Amino acid sequence: MNAALQCTGVDVRFGAVHALREVSLTFEQGKIHALLGQNGAGKSTLARAFSGVLVPRSGRLQIASRDVAFGDAAAAQAAGLDIVHQRPVLPPGFSVSEALEFASARKMGGPFYSRRGIDAAWQDRLNEAGIQVSTSAKLSSLPVETAQAIEITRALANEARVLILDEPTALLPPEAIDAFFDQLRTLRDAGVTLIVILHKLKEVMALADTVSILRQGDLVLSPTPIQALDEDRIRDLMIGTQDPARASSKASGKSAQGAELLRFKNVTSLSKGQEPGLNGASFDVRSGEILGVAGVEGNGQRALAEVYAGLTSPTRGSVLLSGSDITGMNVAERRSAGLRVVPFDRMTEGASLTLSLWENMRSWVADAFRHAPWPLASLSGMRADTAADLNRFGVVHESVNQLGGTLSGGNLQRLILARELAGDISAVLAAQPTRGLDFRATQFVREELNRVRNSGAGVMLISSDLDELFGICDRILVIRGGSVTGMFERDFSRSEIGRAMVGGER
Repeated sequence: MNAALQCTGVDVRFGAVHALREVSLTFEQGKIHALLGQNGAGKSTLARAFSGVLVPRSGRLQIASRDVAFGDAAAAQAAGLDIVHQRPVLPPGFSVSEALEFASARKMGGPFYSRRGIDAAWQDRLNEAGIQVSTSAKLSSLPVETAQAIEITRALANEARVLILDEPTALLPPEAIDAFFDQLRTLRDAGVTLIVILHKLKEVMALADTVSILRQGDLVLSPTPIQALDEDRIRDLMIGTQDPARASSKASGKSAQGAELLRFKNVTSLSKGQEPGLNGASFDVRSGEILGVAGVEGNGQRALAEVYAGLTSPTRGSVLLSGSDITGMNVAERRSAGLRVVPFDRMTEGASLTLSLWENMRSWVADAFRHAPWPLASLSGMRADTAADLNRFGVVHESVNQLGGTLSGGNLQRLILARELAGDISAVLAAQPTRGLDFRATQFVREELNRVRNSGAGVMLISSDLDELFGICDRILVIRGGSVTGMFERDFSRSEIGRAMVGGER
């Protein structure tokens, strides 16, 4: 076997957390290797060690049979290893050419700086990769799948022969995934070794040549051919036992839908950037139901969420809660009325990575006055409440004083749910709440949404995963271009919903 990358005895600790325990792995050249594990298993930690960002307590790294020192990103890159992060890291305010030149180890400009020459050189690179975009376009104007393809182009321009992709499908719209996988297969066939961190087992089965699995910092499966595995076996290895939660995430029994709880009446709002506003949207959410919101991403879902939360005021129409007009209410007033939001992006909108856990938990919950009026007593009470809430929602943590950025994606989402589902709830809007989560964390989120529904509150679930919507929702609304193009009752028709999403009204 021709090893593209080999590590031996990689051991990493973060305080009391043993993130990786003596991990030894060999990745064969010219293969697509899936690196799997639940949130917090150590996948991203291992990737950071490989790419020179993190220095383990011990271990050895070899790239193409050459020793490479941990903690030296330039040396790893020079040896042919590069990483493409889940979130594009190229400067969004730059043009495509400026960003590529800024971030690339091997510059296109040569000793004599020529903007035109640099633009032409990068345009050739993009054209060779089949990326139809002008080098003068601003990165901030591009869809996420194009920005990701540009990140890969940058890595290949650095002559990367080992490419790590950290949850590359987490932010991609479903319709872009097949083409992205074809791109990765083309790279593999050209001899590039790909180490891909994934969460969705269907994607693993469709893409990977081999699978490795980490569980709580331990390597429990060395690279194994995908043909020797199935989804159940992979799931069991990731969890450590047969998973009792394999049963459908749909709530047991038929939901008891009640009266109309929330109503959008002919709501229109302004567009923002590339995202359309709402265009005469009318629909209702009933108590005791989960209403799914389906649609190709970027078709008004964010506008819907912002109008619901009070972040955006409609230019026309009204929003009613239990028959009362709340159109003019601000965010705080809506929260007091029982409206909750699990936002699209847990990292940038749902939590602060630089605040402590207790500050994140209390930043939107005005409950300080439940405690004694003395500041120290109030802080003590809030910290105690935080610890109780985090434990109840299964957030793995050492202290309520640790920073939000120290939590894995799954635990950060649990924290957000613990905060948003506290107190008296009338309705919850959850926007892509399971995106990027492993199946155990996904199951937990769905169970919590079911619990809220069963308590008599209304739930709106915005998701790009139709399987998720079909499995958990009582009704599904389709939005396209900011307009409601369909409302579907069980049993759902995939073809009818698909037509409503892309150009046909019901």
